[in-house]
Amino acid sequence: MKMIVAVIKPFKLEEVREALTSIGVQGLMVSEVKGYGRQSGHTEIYRGAEYVVNFVPKLKLELVVAERVVPQVVDALAAAARTGKIGDGKIFVLDVEQALRVRTGETGEEAL
Repeated sequence: MKMIVAVIKPFKLEEVREALTSIGVQGLMVSEVKGYGRQSGHTEIYRGAEYVVNFVPKLKLELVVAERVVPQVVDALAAAARTGKIGDGKIFVLDVEQALRVRTGETGEEAL
């Protein structure tokens, strides 16, 4: 099993969710986060005053999938999240040693 962590622009969430649902992904966790990468924040103007926003609002998506579907999931995620502009985000793939569905006691891929 693999955990996929993706950081995306907030307005792309529904498009990403639809892309993942269309390939059979059944579970997804979403967190609102702030951060920066190469863009190092940006400047905004509020009531005529310019100020620097060091941390850009993003969404962090976390999902655990069977190892065999990872390439499909990563491709769908990347295609749906891409705008072609700086700050589109990142996708990370991590190993998951064990999963347990608390309600039923199922483990491994059956717990997904």
